[in-house]
Amino acid sequence: MPHYRISEAAGLLGVSDDTVRRWADGGQLPTARDGSGRLVVDGADLAEFARDQARAVPDPSGVGRSARNRWVGLVTEVVSDRVMSQVELQCGPHRVVSLMSTEAVRELGLEPGVLAVAVVKSTAVVVETPGG
Repeated sequence: MPHYRISEAAGLLGVSDDTVRRWADGGQLPTARDGSGRLVVDGADLAEFARDQARAVPDPSGVGRSARNRWVGLVTEVVSDRVMSQVELQCGPHRVVSLMSTEAVRELGLEPGVLAVAVVKSTAVVVETPGG
C-alpha cells in the first residue's frame, strides 16, 4: 500500500500541511514513520479519511435518480452556436464541462451564475494512475 508524506496528503486533500498535522495530532488521521523517520499516512487510511471528510453540496433538484455521480455547482461559462453549446460549471474545486444542444441550454436557462447539477451516468469512465 502506498504511503504519502504530510505535504503530499495535504495536496491531495486541498488543505495545508499544518491542517494535516493537526488532524494527525488529534488522532483523526492515523500516521506512521517511514524508513527515513518521516511522518507518513497510509494510502488506504488517507482514502477513507478523504471520503469521510467530503462534504457534498445538497442537490437542490429534489429528483430521485439512479446516477450516483452528481456535482452541484455554478455555471461559469456558456459558449453556443446555432445547434450546440459548451457549458462549464464550477463544482467546488472541480470544473465540469458538458456539451449539449443550444435548445437545451435555452430551456434550462443556463447562463453564468445559475445553480445547476452535473449528473454523470456512464460505464465509460477512464481511471489513470501516475506514471512511474
